[in-house]
Amino acid sequence: QVQLVESGGGLVQAGGSLRLSCAASGRTFSRYYMGWFRQAPGKEREFVAAISRSGTADYTDSVKDRFTTSRDNAQNTVYLQMNSLKPEDTAVYYCAANTAVGISKFSGAYPYWGQGTQVTVSS
Repeated sequence: QVQLVESGGGLVQAGGSLRLSCAASGRTFSRYYMGWFRQAPGKEREFVAAISRSGTADYTDSVKDRFTTSRDNAQNTVYLQMNSLKPEDTAVYYCAANTAVGISKFSGAYPYWGQGTQVTVSS
């Protein structure tokens, strides 16, 4: 079982940048497929990005060309670099992990979740 801890959230003006980190426990991080999701107040949790074991990434359309996810297996960490932030990006951001399903846009594919980190983008 893996434990995930997100960090890096905060308050930023529109057009600004933030980098989220998700640190994973254990020695088998390289075996995990990692996902990023977000949940805004009153809305369902939605897919943001995912990265495979080898570093192949997928993004939801609304963040393509603005967000980049990457991983450092030696540091047991996955990152979400967020540029050109918009007020509609405001949400709690979660990282998630699975070992068997692969890159997935569906939250149910990920059995392991972090506690979330708040991102607030002011206009």
